[in-house]
Amino acid sequence: MNTFNDQESALKVSGLVKRYGSMVALDHFDMDVHQGEIFGLLGPNGSGKTTAINCILSLLTYDSGTITIFGGTMGPTAFDLKRRVGMVPQDVAVFDTLTVEENIDYFCSLYVPARSRRRHLVDEAIDFVGLGDFRRYRSSKLSGGLLRRLNIACGIAHKPDLIFFDEPTVAVDPQSRNAILEGIGELNQQGTTVVYTSHYMEEVEQICDRIMIMDHGRTIALGTADELKDMIQVGERISVETLDLDDSTLDAINALAVTQSADYDGRELVIHCNRGDRNLQDVLTLLESRRVSFTHLTSRPPSLNDVFLELTGKQLRD
Repeated sequence: MNTFNDQESALKVSGLVKRYGSMVALDHFDMDVHQGEIFGLLGPNGSGKTTAINCILSLLTYDSGTITIFGGTMGPTAFDLKRRVGMVPQDVAVFDTLTVEENIDYFCSLYVPARSRRRHLVDEAIDFVGLGDFRRYRSSKLSGGLLRRLNIACGIAHKPDLIFFDEPTVAVDPQSRNAILEGIGELNQQGTTVVYTSHYMEEVEQICDRIMIMDHGRTIALGTADELKDMIQVGERISVETLDLDDSTLDAINALAVTQSADYDGRELVIHCNRGDRNLQDVLTLLESRRVSFTHLTSRPPSLNDVFLELTGKQLRD
C-alpha cells in the first residue's frame, strides 16, 4: 500500500442526498478519500454503494450535496476531471466481437483521442494485466479470469489518477484473484488512488488503508481494519474439536461471562466470545474441570467480517 497525504483529498463527497420517490438511497452521505490511498467501501446489498459511485461518476443526478475530485467540482460536463477517473465495473463490460487489443483501444479512445498516443497506452495495459499472449483473441474466447483482467485493462489504459474497482474478483479462481490484487497494489504504488468495493472481507483487510462501512445511505463506521475491530464488543472465536461434550457442559460454557454464544454439532464446539483478555483461559479451565477431552483447539481473533455483521446485522438482504 502506498503512503498518502491526510491533508489532500482525491475525492470529497459532502452531504449527498439521492431520492427515488419516497425512498432515500443516500442520506446526507459523506466520503473523503485521500490521495494515494486504497480506500475500501463496504456495505450490504441495498446500502447505497452503487448509487454513491454512480453519483460520483455523474452517471446519476442527485438531489443535494457536493462532489469534488482533486479539488474540482465533478459534474456531467467536467470532462477534464472525468479523464482523471477510471472505473472497473462488477459486470464485465467488453465487446464480444472485438479482440483484447481492440477492446482496450476502444475504451482508451473515450479519454485519449490521439491514436499514436493510445498505441503505447494499450500495449502498457496489455502487459500490465498479462494478456500479451491473448491480444489477438476475441473476448468471447477468453476464460472468466482472463475476462476479468481484460475488464481491468479497459478501465486503466488511460492511466487514471483515481480508479474505482467494483467487485473485481467475483467468480475468479485463486490465481486470478491473487494476480488482480497484486495489480491493484502495483497501481497504487505507482500513485493511483483506489476506491475498492468487495464482499470478500479478507481482500479488503489485506489491501485497504482505510475502510468505510455504509448502510441505509449513510456512513456507519470509518477507520483502519484495526480501528474498526476496536469498535465492536466481539472477541475471539474459539473452536474445539471434541466428541466428549454433554448438554450440561454446553450450558455451563454458555453461562460463562466471556461467552456470547456457544454451539456444538457433536464434533465441534464453537464459542463466540466477548472482548477480553482471559477468554481462552476461562474456557480451558471449564473444560478441564469437566474432564472434557479434545483433539484440536483454535482461537481466531475478531475479523473484519465480524465487524461488518455486528454493524449491519445478520439478516439476509435482497
